[in-house]
Amino acid sequence: MSDNINLDRRHFFAGAAMTLAAAQLSLGTPAAAKPAKSATAIKPGANTSFAPLKRIDAGLLNVGYAEAGPPDGPPVILLHGWPYDIYAFVDVAPLLAAAGHRVIVPYLRGYGSTRLLSDATMRNGQPSAVAVDIVALMDALKIDRATIAGFDWGARTANIMAVLWPERVKAMVSVSGYLIGSQQDGKMPLPPKAELQWWYQFYFATERGREGYDKYRHDFSKLIWQLASPQWHFDDATFDRSAKAFDNPDHVAIVIHNYRWRLGLAEGEAKYADYDARLAQAPVVTVPTITMEGDANGAPHPEPSAYAKKFSGRYSHRTIKGGIGHNLPQEAPKAFADAVLDVMAEA
Repeated sequence: MSDNINLDRRHFFAGAAMTLAAAQLSLGTPAAAKPAKSATAIKPGANTSFAPLKRIDAGLLNVGYAEAGPPDGPPVILLHGWPYDIYAFVDVAPLLAAAGHRVIVPYLRGYGSTRLLSDATMRNGQPSAVAVDIVALMDALKIDRATIAGFDWGARTANIMAVLWPERVKAMVSVSGYLIGSQQDGKMPLPPKAELQWWYQFYFATERGREGYDKYRHDFSKLIWQLASPQWHFDDATFDRSAKAFDNPDHVAIVIHNYRWRLGLAEGEAKYADYDARLAQAPVVTVPTITMEGDANGAPHPEPSAYAKKFSGRYSHRTIKGGIGHNLPQEAPKAFADAVLDVMAEA
């Protein structure tokens, strides 16, 4: 696969991104200006697409990603979760780019245009493996340190990077807080109401579940969106735009392995064992962090009080009100962008 890393470093977002950037430049503000204290207000869904994506070989992957903002701006990496994709940040990225940041939004392994380089590579959803992918992406893009922000799998990946490679993480925004776990934790039974919320993990633990997700991945993922964000009235076009990312040939294998591994029902790769042993100790995050939660998150998530002490650096928590669910960046893009700008200013 070709490496298009040398494509023109213009802004890669249409619509509001160009409007905001043009306004900034017309006022004489340098492209890599000091970040704004607050992102410009934007209506969720105002941006409908990314411009053509880039690709680059990084570690085990050829990564498909969007990029926006000046190439010499402070870097921000935005990480999506399951079952979502880079469009969770379609309204966030232009706000950060207009504030002078270099914004990178990659498809995780098993999503969108990202591909494993070798057919012999295990289709591994191990959380530590996903984190290694993003460090490899930073290396490929020659980014020494970046602010990492995400939700769901993306927040967990950010957490893992912050404790295993704190020298690479300038600051972090993590939706639903501290999400580092272990296989041992995953084996422990929970109260019945909590177990009910994890129904899909038990479904995925069966061969019927793997086949069912493969056959009905569009409808299954849409149901998860509805359950996780019960007050988010997204339209079919918004969902279908992201659902294309689930057609990745490795998507089902990687998703199923992720959830089976977390329950201790599948083995990982030995090369990640040392990382997993360190993560099993639930290490404290030392980098500056803002955690966030929507007031209508229908997905399983811990209460902020349960993880506040897991952050020893500069730390604060924000609960975003107004019926905001699990996909906080897409449902409340300005609030998410503000958190990124604020945590970077404090780092």
